[in-house]
Amino acid sequence: MPERGVSDGWVIALYGIGAVLSLALVGVGFSTGPEVFIAAGVVGLVITLTMLPLCLFLRARLSRMDQTDKLESGLHKLRSAIELLQENIVLSDDARRVLNRKKEGELLRAAIEEDIRTGDHDAAMVLVRELAERFGYRNDAEAFRSRIESARSNSVHTQINNAILGLDTMIGERRWDEAFAEAARITRVYHESHAVEGLRHRVESARWRYKEDLERRFLQAAHAGEAEQAMGLLREMDQYHSEQEGERFLEVARGVIGQARENLGAQFKLALHDKAWDRAERVGHRIIEEFPNTRMADEVRGMIDTIRERARSISR
Repeated sequence: MPERGVSDGWVIALYGIGAVLSLALVGVGFSTGPEVFIAAGVVGLVITLTMLPLCLFLRARLSRMDQTDKLESGLHKLRSAIELLQENIVLSDDARRVLNRKKEGELLRAAIEEDIRTGDHDAAMVLVRELAERFGYRNDAEAFRSRIESARSNSVHTQINNAILGLDTMIGERRWDEAFAEAARITRVYHESHAVEGLRHRVESARWRYKEDLERRFLQAAHAGEAEQAMGLLREMDQYHSEQEGERFLEVARGVIGQARENLGAQFKLALHDKAWDRAERVGHRIIEEFPNTRMADEVRGMIDTIRERARSISR
């Protein structure tokens, strides 16, 4: 059997030489006469012609088997190389993490400082946990955590103070509905703080004190005969009194209203007497607006158009 290193051409050449030698033996046998040469030549020729195809077939099969072995060997080597590359990549990431650990830690600290400065305390807490759990800087993380809690407390305290200042502004401007709504909002948002307890009572107390002051000033103005001032206070008191509460001031209010009506009537008559048509028009409108259902208002309505025309003619 020929070796794998010998090419098919050499095999064919060798078998060709064998066939030629076999034919030569046959020729010698025919020419010299010994039949043994003829028989040997025929046998050699038969063997040569039958063994050549078989030898070529076996060589081809062995070649295919050799290629398969080489392919499997190559795949095995490739698989080993890939596994080695993966191990090297993982090792490189770990190595980079070890080498960059200090730098990444410094960047993380800087990010925490920035979040504390801008007041983003929740984001800072997330980074603090990473500083402790991923990088192992637990002492630094605890120090940051204490600073964040302190900054958060100070920030909340400032926010509460500002909110209460805004509430006091609403109270001072007597915007009671807005003040009640703001007190409820502050209580909801900062419910964990003792500073927001009793804010609704704060608004209610301020409203009650202002109502008491209105009543006192109204009674003083009525007692002093200051009908104009008393009427203004009486109108404002209507916003604070229920029907039952207003009954306490009913008699005084009637006196004030009557006096105010009489004063306006006297001013209107005086303006007509002085032919001060502009002033008469202004006072007449007040009588109609403030005492619309009185006989005096009806009389003014009948005169107001003429008074207005005279006032316009004078201004022209």
